[in-house]
Amino acid sequence: MKRRTGVLVLLLWFLLVLPVTAQDVAVQEYSLENGMTLLMVPRRGDPNIAAGWIAKVGSIYERPGITGVAHLFEHMMFKGTHTIGTRDINEDLQIIRELDAVKEQLREEQQKLLDLYRLGQIDNPDDPATRSIKHTELLDKFDELLTRQSELVISTEIDRIYTSEGASALNASTSYDWTRYQINIPANKLELWFWLESDRLANPVFREFYSERDVVHEERRRSTDSTPTGKFEEQFNAMFWESSPYSWPIVGWPSDLDGITREEAMTFFEVYYAPNNLSAALVGDFVPSEAIALAKKYFGRLERGKKPPLRPRTREMPQVAEKRMIAHAETTPQVVIRYHSVPDGHVDEPALVVLAQILSGRTGRLYRSLVEEKQIANTASAAQVGFGFEGFFEVRGTAKTGKTPEVVEQAFYRELEKIQTEPVSERELQKVKNQNSARDFRSLRSNFGLMLQLLVREARRGWETINSDPLLYETVTPLDVISVANKYLRSENRAVGIYYRKEILPEGTSSLAGLSEDEQQQVQRLQKMIVQMDAAQLRQSIIQFEQMSEQLPSGSQDMAKAVLRILRRRASELGVDR
Repeated sequence: MKRRTGVLVLLLWFLLVLPVTAQDVAVQEYSLENGMTLLMVPRRGDPNIAAGWIAKVGSIYERPGITGVAHLFEHMMFKGTHTIGTRDINEDLQIIRELDAVKEQLREEQQKLLDLYRLGQIDNPDDPATRSIKHTELLDKFDELLTRQSELVISTEIDRIYTSEGASALNASTSYDWTRYQINIPANKLELWFWLESDRLANPVFREFYSERDVVHEERRRSTDSTPTGKFEEQFNAMFWESSPYSWPIVGWPSDLDGITREEAMTFFEVYYAPNNLSAALVGDFVPSEAIALAKKYFGRLERGKKPPLRPRTREMPQVAEKRMIAHAETTPQVVIRYHSVPDGHVDEPALVVLAQILSGRTGRLYRSLVEEKQIANTASAAQVGFGFEGFFEVRGTAKTGKTPEVVEQAFYRELEKIQTEPVSERELQKVKNQNSARDFRSLRSNFGLMLQLLVREARRGWETINSDPLLYETVTPLDVISVANKYLRSENRAVGIYYRKEILPEGTSSLAGLSEDEQQQVQRLQKMIVQMDAAQLRQSIIQFEQMSEQLPSGSQDMAKAVLRILRRRASELGVDR
């Protein structure tokens, strides 16, 4: 037993002290004449191929008025082509033209209401009661066209084609900097992938363009509006960025989603989805020469863009004073402190990442100090987030019961001051470096994970950074960590968000007076369910509680009325009519 224990200790010593090095990734690169790049990593054995492509465009390439269009395109790319997704392409295209024409007239009617709203002559430009007869007739015609279009659409046909041939994990994602599409396919179906993906790019039909915006609105409702802190986090982000396009949400502002026309979207697509702005990657069991031949045959037919993709022009203004946001949300009291830092690839990024790792984790300084020693927080973490053109360094934590967010905030500052003045030990630094090396090594084992990494890196600074970046982190010194901590973690360079727990009842009610502690807890549990309800569920619940409250004994009516008020408030927030 003693010898086994000794071996375990020795192994742990090796993990902490000796670096783990990952092998370089051997990538074969091929450029098509139209400017599209194909990255290939052949791996024999697993009879599957992780395949994907990336468009070097995300939400920061938008402008006010069309925010959310990059994310909307992610949805549109699954709507099919001239040959996929429709029962009659000619009638389909005719309906699309009619929808565009009616939408233009609707835009004019909506603009009239917006002008009245700005002058204070109406309270809500979206109120149906403010619409003219012409406006209402146009909406009816628009809905009729959408209904006709839905009868032609073959939903999810792209997914059906892939899954019927044994493919899996079809998905896509949009970020601030890029939009990515990926799938795992059987090795003998590689030509299917080349044909289908090139068809999506060469012959897109953005059918259901206007109705799909409702789906995006619902996505926004679930991810932002219905979560305890979603709206506040969105506001905090907009406050943090003064001029940078990272200030608006990837999903877009609601008013922009309502106003984007298909013509505006097509113009965006023609520039940013041209082959000279795209890269593809394959990792798995295939022959590179065969993949190149397929790429030439299918992706090669895409025409190079007529206009060069424009990079974001507006840079973030230097911050000169601390910003603060105070929020009352249905969440645990917490604090987030964010500093402007550097984008992906900046010379200071490795030291900032290492700094965040020294602070984070169960063995990191913040957790040990705030959670274990001082016992003032339940969680405490740090992160360096480097986007393509900007970046930030952030610490956040949740307060322990009986402690305030301000107490946690001040404890954060004391820990940051220590790291600004006292060099980290070589052992502490080496532990982080070893963890990075081990993580990098593990991340290369998965074909799918490697494919995703290659695409994102290629969209930013080039796929070669997957081999060159690890050395940059290995060479970070204690002086580097002190240097970046003093350079970026300054009071005038930060924004602070303080979250207090919000009372459960609607505005105008200051407390849960009259309810027992058990009843208060029941109401809180019910409210968490209410925020996830759709319109139909809300209507039905309101009717049921109205009927139930009349039949309950007097001792239970207060709780039923409290829940009913929450239901009605939620219905009002979502514009749900009885």
